[in-house]
Amino acid sequence: MDPVVDAAWLSEHRDAVTVCDVRWYLDGRSGADAYARGHIPGAVFVDLDADLCATPSPAAGRHPLPASDAFAAAMSRRGVAGDDVVVAYDDASGANAARLVWMLRATGHDAALLDGGIAAWHGPLETTTPTRAATRFDPVPWPAALLADPVATASAAVLVDARAPERYRGEHEPVDPRAGHIPGAVNVPFSGNLDAAGRFLPPDALRARFEAAGVHAGADTVVYCGSGVTACHDLLALERAGLGPARLYPGSWSQWSADPSRPVANGDG
Repeated sequence: MDPVVDAAWLSEHRDAVTVCDVRWYLDGRSGADAYARGHIPGAVFVDLDADLCATPSPAAGRHPLPASDAFAAAMSRRGVAGDDVVVAYDDASGANAARLVWMLRATGHDAALLDGGIAAWHGPLETTTPTRAATRFDPVPWPAALLADPVATASAAVLVDARAPERYRGEHEPVDPRAGHIPGAVNVPFSGNLDAAGRFLPPDALRARFEAAGVHAGADTVVYCGSGVTACHDLLALERAGLGPARLYPGSWSQWSADPSRPVANGDG
């Protein structure tokens, strides 16, 4: 399954997929409240903090991956079955929903982002919460080949920082202990995967974008961001471009920068 589908595809296959709303806000606004005000009919709300992350800490980062059995239990509680085809969306062009899609695809499940998010859905929204019984979702271990710890991250052949350029350069750091980036990383902001309308670029354009940054098929590529969420947007874009699979550094900058013994680079290099 392609990692990105459009609203026309979702409309055509609506009865055969499970739709997940993964709205989340760095400024503390409630994704659940946004869901309650209006969501794609039948969509189930998935809480990024509660369902897609373990307990945050300086040692693990702001959004560490949950244990595989905890993730499976969360999906089961939400009524997402292990054999469901999932289409996930948010209102940030996939910046947050990409985390769920990557987690599902990494563990062998069919899942895709809704291109353009909720704004791309031209049908009516609903405010009622669908009743979904708990269902079976068996835990699958996180594939070691798709993850990188700090040691592997530091030695990656290609290290991609998916954050905004000003955070990469160390000019602005709103949430993490230190500003800057991991030495040797190249900046490929996730927002550049999108066109002016917030839709994904075609695969060829994505491929050219990443190749210009030094990412090539078969290279040992690790991607990180602030806390391992928007990095998943780059990982899905790499897959769409035919340059995957790459690895996720789940702790990302929030983990790296919390350890004063780890080096930090600033500027464009």
